[in-house]
Amino acid sequence: MINAIIKTARPYHWIKNLIVFAALIFSRKYGHADSVLRAIEAFAIFCLGASAIYYFNDLADRQNDQLHPTKKDRPIASGKLPLPLAWIVGILLLVVASLVGYHLGASFMMIFAAYVILNFAYSLGLKNGVILDVMSLALGFVLRAAAGAAAIGVPISSWLLICTTLLALFLGFAKRRQELIVLGDEAASHRRSLAHYSPYFLDQMISVVTASTVVAYTFYTLSPEIREKFGTGDLVLTVPFVLYGIFRYLYLVHQKAEGGNPTKLLITDGPLLICVALWIMAVFLILQFRV
Repeated sequence: MINAIIKTARPYHWIKNLIVFAALIFSRKYGHADSVLRAIEAFAIFCLGASAIYYFNDLADRQNDQLHPTKKDRPIASGKLPLPLAWIVGILLLVVASLVGYHLGASFMMIFAAYVILNFAYSLGLKNGVILDVMSLALGFVLRAAAGAAAIGVPISSWLLICTTLLALFLGFAKRRQELIVLGDEAASHRRSLAHYSPYFLDQMISVVTASTVVAYTFYTLSPEIREKFGTGDLVLTVPFVLYGIFRYLYLVHQKAEGGNPTKLLITDGPLLICVALWIMAVFLILQFRV
């Protein structure tokens, strides 16, 4: 039973919440113990909140999940986790997250509440809207980034919001493409929005957001605002890491038929993991030492 509870919480998906640390890094407040602790709290709160949402989503989708080739093995869909217990755990996780989050202030809680409401709306209907489904997922990442800034009391850069949005759209459309390929003729019965997608259409969308992501990030590193804020224009040196990361992901999507689970790819694909680690290291060194 414990394994079923943990599996439904999907702790491996918590890696998505690392985006809350973006504001801490780019505001260079990682040397302030209080800011670091508040960012860690924000991360923990979003982890608890995300797990609660996974519980409610699996409860709502259990009938459709039973028809899915892999999701049918989820604890709630398979019956390994009793429905009453799943409701209790989901509610408890959300209550604990809200109580802990109150400590981080009203702005943070408003963003966290918006994140929770968005995800409930997604589960109840937004996921069935073509394009709107992926845009809703992207907004979830933007809210995480904004919450990270609110937690430590710094304004969030519009560039960061734009880059986060575009990258999330890239991952979202790639995920839809993989679902469409894997599920085949059964795709629409699992997710209604998939009836309106085709591999060609998704490839066009992926191409648009791929180019937009690279261009936006490059402009971000070269902008006068960033040069003035950080005292260096050398963030442009991190662009090759972004290029390789995106190209590597496209390779995995198109040549290896992967991409259905971005989180799994990020923690299991060696080259991609190394690329992300090198990007983080390069950003830290540039901001810390102003190369």
